[in-house]
Amino acid sequence: MKAGFAAAALAALAGGVRAAHHRHGHDLLFAKRANEAGEVCVPACTTIWTTITGAPTLVPIKTTTATNTTTTTVTFTQVSKTSVTPPPPATTSIIVVPVPTPQPHTCPTPGTYTFTATTITVNQTTTVCGASSTKVPSGTHTVGGVTTVVETATTVVCPVATVTTSGTVTTSTILQTTYVCPTPGTYTIAPHTTTVTEETVIVYPVPTSYKPGTYTAPQQVVTVTETDYVTYCPFTSVGLPTTSAAPTPKPTTVAPPPPPASTQKETPKPQTSVPPKANPGGLTSNNDHFGITYTPYEPSNGQCKPSTQVDSDIARLKAAGFTTVRVYSTDCHTLEYVGNACQKHGVDMIVGVFVKGSGCSYDSPDIKEQVDALAAWDKWNLVKLVVVGNEAIMNGFCTPQQLGSLITTVKSKCSKYTGPYTISETLNIWQRSDVSSTICPIVGVTGANIHPYFNSDVSPGSAGDFVAGQLEILGQICKGNEVINLECGWPTRGSCNGKACPGKTEQASAIKSIRAKTGSKTVFFSFEDDLWKEAGSCGCEQSWGAAASFQVNIDISI
Repeated sequence: MKAGFAAAALAALAGGVRAAHHRHGHDLLFAKRANEAGEVCVPACTTIWTTITGAPTLVPIKTTTATNTTTTTVTFTQVSKTSVTPPPPATTSIIVVPVPTPQPHTCPTPGTYTFTATTITVNQTTTVCGASSTKVPSGTHTVGGVTTVVETATTVVCPVATVTTSGTVTTSTILQTTYVCPTPGTYTIAPHTTTVTEETVIVYPVPTSYKPGTYTAPQQVVTVTETDYVTYCPFTSVGLPTTSAAPTPKPTTVAPPPPPASTQKETPKPQTSVPPKANPGGLTSNNDHFGITYTPYEPSNGQCKPSTQVDSDIARLKAAGFTTVRVYSTDCHTLEYVGNACQKHGVDMIVGVFVKGSGCSYDSPDIKEQVDALAAWDKWNLVKLVVVGNEAIMNGFCTPQQLGSLITTVKSKCSKYTGPYTISETLNIWQRSDVSSTICPIVGVTGANIHPYFNSDVSPGSAGDFVAGQLEILGQICKGNEVINLECGWPTRGSCNGKACPGKTEQASAIKSIRAKTGSKTVFFSFEDDLWKEAGSCGCEQSWGAAASFQVNIDISI
């Protein structure tokens, strides 16, 4: 895997991104990132130097050279016939540093494809241009950049990603930039501004760092049902054996260890186990609507909601009888805004770590950011469940082993939380032996996304019976685990899927049926429509907002 891949992939994606393997648009759920209306930091004294990692792309520059020619005749006498061999011309070698960026594979026709395992070793911390994407409506948009919050006037030094284009050649580079932030506040350094004439997915570079370690993309078998399907094989990191190198400086004479001191040092440990425990009680409610999914995004454009709007939303959900909200990630101040509102109004939370195609380990910058935010959070007493990944195995973002390893890492990082963990997959994924054998031993809850609309034999009125049957099967997979339906709803717009037809009346009928059969064990999907998503092949992806079916009035005044 060459470091130049990230730049090439970015250039290839710049023309547009084709949605693939799109059951319902949760792979794009978090493509929207917070473009907070923070200040854009303007440089005062700025020093910029360029670090280009990987194989550079040479941009041809047309030059004009003026030449003066002078002819001089020189007569000399040959003294000897000794020949002098001129030294060979100096050669310049370009060192290509391999980095474990996710590997794209194109499957041109339907069929089963096997991609062999790949291993890359990184010997020093390397920063390259990765790629991120976001779906935007027509207009001018500012994306990317590095966002930082400063509490006093300060100077910030950070790597930023830039793009230069010459003809058909697009080059991404990393610049180390110094910015002066004159006052406290939130600053976005070196964002990218682009204008589009229609709703589209734009791709932009982001600095991505890889620490020393051995990264492995395991063998992957993919069954493809469409043409030109692109799948990504993410790498999982195993740190370099720094501890195995430690025996080298080991002293030849071993000093006797002081047992009393080491024993006494262990005694303070009980003090670290005083954090607030998870909210006791099972994942159920005393009414017919346990929970609902909530994302702090404006439904029209996907931008982050202000804290006042989030507080208003949670208050309305509480008034409607919901005891729990499920959030997917930590972006858009989710932990701060949603957590504060839930604490204020007495609502429990199901929190999550969202996994995308950029990687399935703590070494992925996106995952690390989420896990670190959760680890530093102080409202674990609100949390009933942690969900690691949302259909990450189904979408090919993780193998069961990778996801299991990530769960273990999250547990170790978020040691203040003592409650149950789960993953969120469809029932058919849970039924795979490689999934159940790997995941069941490390989770205390078996959680699934159960959407009756995607079964063509299910009518709105029979949705509840279908969900109840799926939960019964789910309960047999991890013996002894509690089960929960983590996503369940019905769209109001789109195409009929056999007997499953969308519509407002149909949604009301389906949700009434689900509430009657399994409402106390169901997280309904979702609070509002997501008009910023693509409609998808079903035409339904934007219209799962179910507030009206629970008599929740959407407040648009704030």
